[in-house]
Amino acid sequence: MTVDDESEGGAPEPPTYPTPHHEVDHTAEPSDDPLAIRLEQLILGADRRYTPFQAARTAGVSMELASRFWRAMGFADIGQAKALTEADVLALRRLAGLVEAGLLSEPMAVQVARSTGQTTARLAEWQIDSFLEGLTEPPEPGMTRTEVTYPLVELLLPELEEFLIYVWRRQLAAATGRVLVQAADDEEMVDRRLAVGFADLVGFTRLTRRLEEEELGELVEAFETTCADLVAAHGGRLIKTLGDEVLYAADDAGTAAEIALRLIETLSHDETMPALRVGIAFGTVTTRMGDVFGTTVNLASRLTSIAPKDAVLVDGALAEELSRTGEAPVSETEAAEEAVRAEKEGRQAATYRFALQPMWQRPVRGLGVVEPWLLTRRPT
Repeated sequence: MTVDDESEGGAPEPPTYPTPHHEVDHTAEPSDDPLAIRLEQLILGADRRYTPFQAARTAGVSMELASRFWRAMGFADIGQAKALTEADVLALRRLAGLVEAGLLSEPMAVQVARSTGQTTARLAEWQIDSFLEGLTEPPEPGMTRTEVTYPLVELLLPELEEFLIYVWRRQLAAATGRVLVQAADDEEMVDRRLAVGFADLVGFTRLTRRLEEEELGELVEAFETTCADLVAAHGGRLIKTLGDEVLYAADDAGTAAEIALRLIETLSHDETMPALRVGIAFGTVTTRMGDVFGTTVNLASRLTSIAPKDAVLVDGALAEELSRTGEAPVSETEAAEEAVRAEKEGRQAATYRFALQPMWQRPVRGLGVVEPWLLTRRPT
């Protein structure tokens, strides 16, 4: 007897569960448009065969667990429409199999589903909004966008899929190396000492009222692209972008400081960009699903909010770390005196990348009194 048979004969209607399909509306039924179905079949590589109950039972997974996985992946609710494929069944089996084998706990499997769903959802939205939008303009009058999209997707799909897997493996290898090599014990796998920086465009809210939507979109894209390129090029990791603000992290204080100054130097030469301010803090950070949390992150955010235009403020811990590693002098006065002595004795004085100037102590909401330091590049 099938699941559909079980719901007949006066039995109560089954509840609505989230299921994978292309709709965004969380109450919508899957599209019955023939062209939309053809595109869906092309992308998924299979026909619709299962209702949610049938897919869960075929995969040997409880409906409750299947629902948790689908909801974590961000899939929409479609009731008991027949909208699932063999791939959906296989995905359920794989996740449930990892739990059954003891490789992942159930909460961890749900986290895997959620992090993957959130990341790929944003990627898919970007590709449709920006990438395909520009490539599928009908070349001839009378052609629909869908008629152009189908052969284009057919050509691009395998190439984009291979490229996605390549980038993911590269990122996974880099992340694994960073965590395993640098973590001294199991606790540091999650709670690690990192430098965290925020870069924020000044006066962005006022700018949104003055610029047209297209101009604003171009400015944000240029800002995010510039920041992403500079952070990656100098050894940091872009954690997330928030329109007028970016959050990045680095394993050492020197890298974070270099990125901050590069951002200021680069964007200040762009006349289309507002002024920038950056705040950096160094300390223990909790990492979850690619994001960072904790007092260090909060402090970096607060420092950014009080930083002068086109300037970088850092906390005492980062200033101390730069001095400890020899990238900034402990005292500018002592450094100047040492330079004079070295010149008299005919030897090379110590060189530093950065200069630090203590600022007035001030109360910071939720964090007590802090002493920010103004970070600048030391003249060569």
